[in-house]
Amino acid sequence: MISITDKTLLDLQFPTVLETIAASCNTEIGSQKALEIVPFKDELTLMQALWQTSEYRASFDNNNAIPNHGFETINHEIKFLAIEDSFLEVGSFRKIAAISATTNFLLAYLKKFEDYYPNLNIRASQVELTKDIINMVDDVVDKYGEVKDNASPDLLNIRRDMNAVRGKVNQSFGIAMSQYNALGYLDDIKESFVNNRRVLAVLAMYRRKVKGSILGSSKTGSIAYIEPETTLQYSRELSNLEYEEKEEVTRILKYLTNAIRPFLPLIIKYQDFLSDIDVVAAKAKYARKINGILPEITNNRRLYFKDAFHPILYLNNKEKNAITHPQTIELGQENRIIVISGPNAGGKTISLKTVGLLQLMLQSGLLIPVHERSETFLFDRILTDIGDNQSIENHLSTYSYRLKNMNYFLKKCNKKTLFLIDEFGTGSDPELGGALAEIFLEEFYHREAFGIITTHYSNLKILANELPFATNANMLFDEKSLEPLYKLILGQAGSSFTFEVAQKNGIPYGLINRAKKKIEVGKVRFDKTIANLQKERSKMEKTSQTLKEEETKAREEGKKMETINVKIKQKLESYQELYDSNQKIIYIGQKIDDIAEKYFNNKNKKELLGEFLKIIEIENSKRRKASVKETLVKKEKEKEVIQEVTVQVEAIRVAKKEKKLKANLVIEKPKPTLKVGDRVRMFDGKAIGSIDKIEKNKAVVNYGVFTSTVSLEALEFVESKK
Repeated sequence: MISITDKTLLDLQFPTVLETIAASCNTEIGSQKALEIVPFKDELTLMQALWQTSEYRASFDNNNAIPNHGFETINHEIKFLAIEDSFLEVGSFRKIAAISATTNFLLAYLKKFEDYYPNLNIRASQVELTKDIINMVDDVVDKYGEVKDNASPDLLNIRRDMNAVRGKVNQSFGIAMSQYNALGYLDDIKESFVNNRRVLAVLAMYRRKVKGSILGSSKTGSIAYIEPETTLQYSRELSNLEYEEKEEVTRILKYLTNAIRPFLPLIIKYQDFLSDIDVVAAKAKYARKINGILPEITNNRRLYFKDAFHPILYLNNKEKNAITHPQTIELGQENRIIVISGPNAGGKTISLKTVGLLQLMLQSGLLIPVHERSETFLFDRILTDIGDNQSIENHLSTYSYRLKNMNYFLKKCNKKTLFLIDEFGTGSDPELGGALAEIFLEEFYHREAFGIITTHYSNLKILANELPFATNANMLFDEKSLEPLYKLILGQAGSSFTFEVAQKNGIPYGLINRAKKKIEVGKVRFDKTIANLQKERSKMEKTSQTLKEEETKAREEGKKMETINVKIKQKLESYQELYDSNQKIIYIGQKIDDIAEKYFNNKNKKELLGEFLKIIEIENSKRRKASVKETLVKKEKEKEVIQEVTVQVEAIRVAKKEKKLKANLVIEKPKPTLKVGDRVRMFDGKAIGSIDKIEKNKAVVNYGVFTSTVSLEALEFVESKK
């Protein structure tokens, strides 16, 4: 059972990753779900989540983009549908129909492209596809979110009556307005609306002369708004009809609510499904931002992250157009623990956090930015002790807090644990704290746990060198400038460069020498030796890089030379052909010149023709030799085709024998009757020919180059004669 604490999530800044993913969600529910992502507790569910994200990530690069999955939240509607005798407003039904239509379309799409999205389709197959909800809503509500006139016969009649009465209201109002306007009783605006009712704008001095009901006045009191008496009767009738309409609409909405209420569990599934797809889409978008992939998940105890990037650092640097340096880290059965040492600000903590965060992301169903040849296995626990953990609330010092943490590590640590400890052993007396840290490290080692720690303690570096399945590592530094190169190198401890860094920062050399005398000579020599080794390693890295660059240039030059060589050979062949052709023309020209000179001297036409015929015969004999060669090559090819056909016939005979043995178990499909002109091929063969002749159970098949007599049983029908 996988169990990872909230402390580990915070130590590795996992919530920061989730916030970025949540921002890519299209829906509120999707964003909330993204923020609640935690490591999966079982492997099967985890692999499903990883495959789904990987499939969605691939959809960005193929021609079958997954359609829109956005929706308007229907939590309010779900709440009311769960209450008996409640009913939804008309706008709510439009939202329910929209979410149903979106789900149905997505379900059908994923089913159609199951070959591309098998795991997304597995999730989709858990949801029922039905158009009943959409049809029920469409029968009552139009596309503008209003109840249709024909939603019920009574509503249709009421609205017809309302339209007729509105016509009478407008007609009577128009007559009254014309009458009082002619008498000069109306203001320039003539009419207005009060409480959604049409009224005359009567000058205050004439308000008693206009028959009707005063519904209000202007702010200055100069205008009285009066509904004409002739219109009042129709207005009252219209108000009654509007009340009847409202009652009928309420009755219809109650009926529709009760009809849809049995579908409540399915509607809840619809929203859950679309919000899940929204989260998968957001994870895929995040993977595209960080170049995330799904590495191989193996059952072997091996973690190998090649060219791994810290995703938060990568995105931050990308915004600043800064370079992010990838790290390659490997932990295996024979290299379970890495002890990283070296000066501060060299990238030790980032290397440690990169491994922890990527493993955590992977076990939470997220793709990670590593090389495609990377692989890892699943840990039951990831234990972390990173940063300043002084507890103000519990009045604990940093060291006390870390000791409590180590106690927890000792209780939970086993061979399926990954532990990550930053600045191991600090917070107490260097001698005593270092000794205790050494014992902890030995205990983690004997429990076969995987881990990465950073430290400045020499005794831990020595221990890592002595333990067979542990190794030292350091972050490379430039030997002259002491600037970090942000590259992790396995196999060698790193110097803290304490005195070198102090000297670089302007501390007087005399003070540094006095400090050296205060500590043991052995430690200084040990640290100095490590520093020298690290400098040598840095030089070797630079030399190696230079050699690689030169090798790359040499390969490119070699390819260019090969290309030039091929072109030269082609030109030489062309020149040779041209030379041979010219030599032939010169030879024939010389012969003709000799014959012409003889004819000029003796005028013997017969001898002239004989010489010409002789030259022609010689040239034709050369052509015949070339033609014979071509014929021989052609015959060889024909023999090869015949041999291939013979082999295929033999194979068909063997297959027929096997079919006869299985005849009682397998029912063969009826074979089409073959006719002259049909295009056929032999079973398991590729060559297609046409039937020229059929005699008894044999057919003469014409393959163009040759003909062959073949048993009808050995032939497969391709198409009829055109």
